[in-house]
Amino acid sequence: MNKLFSELPLLQSGNTTGSMVSTLVTFGLVFVIFYFLIIRPQNKKQKETRKMIEAVKKGDKVITAGGVHATVYTVKEKTVILKVDDNTKMEFSKSAIASVVTKGEEKGEEKGEAESVSEKPVEEKK
Repeated sequence: MNKLFSELPLLQSGNTTGSMVSTLVTFGLVFVIFYFLIIRPQNKKQKETRKMIEAVKKGDKVITAGGVHATVYTVKEKTVILKVDDNTKMEFSKSAIASVVTKGEEKGEEKGEAESVSEKPVEEKK
């Protein structure tokens, strides 16, 4: 068994510094790639969402994370009261607002619905 170990090449201590530097450079590059592909876009999205929620005001049309389409009735410090129907008002946390519907999006939805309906004339039976 001693013969087996004596035949194995010994580690060279001079080469460890170079391999350590290349390992650190590799880890640095991986971190930079993760930052630009994952961390930075996520932070931008969180900042935009926070701005959108802070800018919500009475009369805005919103969609909640649960899919409820409503109009903002009252804005409080941490919550909003949404008017869902003529006589129905519900209180939600501001963080439950997924998006604010702008006027251009409303018109786009209506236009999309109108385009999907076929306008072919119906033939009368005789």
